[in-house]
Amino acid sequence: MARGPRYKVPKRRRREGKTNYYKRYIMVLSKHPRFVVRKTNKYILVQIVEARPEGDYTIAAAHSRELVTKFGWKAGTANTSAAYLTGLLAALRARQKGIEYAVPDIGLHRPTKGAIVFAAIKAANDAGLKVPMSEDIAPSEDRITGKHIAEYAKILREENKLEIRFSEYLKKGLDPEKLPEHFEEVKKAILKAYGVQG
Repeated sequence: MARGPRYKVPKRRRREGKTNYYKRYIMVLSKHPRFVVRKTNKYILVQIVEARPEGDYTIAAAHSRELVTKFGWKAGTANTSAAYLTGLLAALRARQKGIEYAVPDIGLHRPTKGAIVFAAIKAANDAGLKVPMSEDIAPSEDRITGKHIAEYAKILREENKLEIRFSEYLKKGLDPEKLPEHFEEVKKAILKAYGVQG
């Protein structure tokens, strides 16, 4: 640990690896709402947050668990497809409240090409909420719709290993090979719920 009279102890959330205060400072200076994307082991959380003197104010939010409870989503709640649908849900709610632009806030997630957090940001742009992001860094359409999972499931079925790898999907009544079709159904249900033509 550093010592000496000029050493300054970092803020608690920085020490815990939760907040990069320099990046937050730059985002707050922009005076635009932040499109916050966070991922846990089980879920994706997307919020549109405004910085105010008294503290952060959440304008709109969506949790990937809502996909299951409100829209009948049967696949995983922390994968790329779920991130896109959760981002879409949050963006549509923000648009209803008059938000048209937000700056991306991926926290301490690594900004790697095709990362799950960028699927949520791509969904926001598709919903009409402008969140700056390079098209090159977003996941491919095949990954977003789950086509790669469907192809993998097809291989496993031929090897009689489908139930080992996709037991949760099968338990919920979803054939993993039909994931792209299921994704489109849920996406249309979300758009319909907010009066948007899919």
